[in-house]
Amino acid sequence: MALYRQGAFGNERASRVWKGEKVHILAFISFRILVFSSLLMLNTLVLPAESGRIKLATTTSTENSGLLSLLIPRFEERTGLRVDVIAAGTGKALRLGETGDVDLVLVHARAAEDRFVEQGFGVERRDVMHNDFVLIGPPGDPAGIAGLSSAREALIRIAGSGSPFISRGDDSGTHKLELALWQTTGQSPQGLWYREVGQGMAAVIIMADQLNAYTLADRGTYLSLRDRIDLTVLYQGDAALYNPYGIIAVNPERQAHVNFKAAMEFITWITSSEAQDLIGSFKRDGELLFYPDALE
Repeated sequence: MALYRQGAFGNERASRVWKGEKVHILAFISFRILVFSSLLMLNTLVLPAESGRIKLATTTSTENSGLLSLLIPRFEERTGLRVDVIAAGTGKALRLGETGDVDLVLVHARAAEDRFVEQGFGVERRDVMHNDFVLIGPPGDPAGIAGLSSAREALIRIAGSGSPFISRGDDSGTHKLELALWQTTGQSPQGLWYREVGQGMAAVIIMADQLNAYTLADRGTYLSLRDRIDLTVLYQGDAALYNPYGIIAVNPERQAHVNFKAAMEFITWITSSEAQDLIGSFKRDGELLFYPDALE
C-alpha cells in the first residue's frame, strides 16, 4: 500500500521499489543474453553424430526416380538405423562431404569422386550401379538428331539449329557430363536457345517439356516421368553417355564427428546381394532404371 501513498514519503518509497524492480529486470535480461550467447556458441561447434542416424548426400536422380524410396526403408528395417537424405547435384553432395555435413555420398561423376578420395575427403568408394544418359526432345525432333552416330554430332546439330536446350547448370553429375560433351564439339553453348536453370533432373525435364526443348537426362529419371511428358528419347547409345554411380564414406580421420560405423553399414548393405537384387528389379513400364554393379 505504501507504494501508492501521496507525499514525499510515498514518492520516496515508490522510487525505492521501482529501482529494486529495475535491478531485477536488468539481471533477468542479462541472464537471457548469456543463455542466448551460449546457445549460439554451441551451434557453431561440430557435435558428434547420433549413433542411430546417418546423413546421406546423393543425386536428385536417385530420389526423383523413386529408387531411394525402395532402398532406404528396407535398410532401416534391417538395421534399425535412420537415414536422412539430402538430394542435391553431385557437386553439392561432394562439398557436403568435404565439410563433414554428411556421413556418406552416393553420386555419379567418377572423375570428381576420384578427386574426393585422392584429396582425403572420402574413403571406401564402391561401385553401386549404372544406367545411361539420353538426349530427349520434342517428338518432331526439330534439330534432326535421331539416328546420328554420336552425342557430339547431336549437340552440334542442336546448336546449329538454334533449338532450345535446357541445361541443369547446377554442377551436378549430369551437368558435368553435359559440359564435357560440349567440349568435344569445340563450341561453347550460348545464346537465347541455351538456358542454364540450376534445377534438379525432374524439374529440368518438366521445364524442357513445357518449352518444347531438348535436354540431357539420366534414363532413370526420364522413365519415371515419361507418362507425364511429351518429350521422347531421340539419341542414345553413345559410350560417352555411360552413367556409373559410386558410394563413398566421409573420411573419419578428416571429420572425426561423422558416423563412420553406420555409414559403412549402409555401404555394406547397398552393395550386398539383397540391395543389388532390389536395384536390378526396379522397373518402370517393364524397363530397368538402373543396373546393379556391386560384387560381393
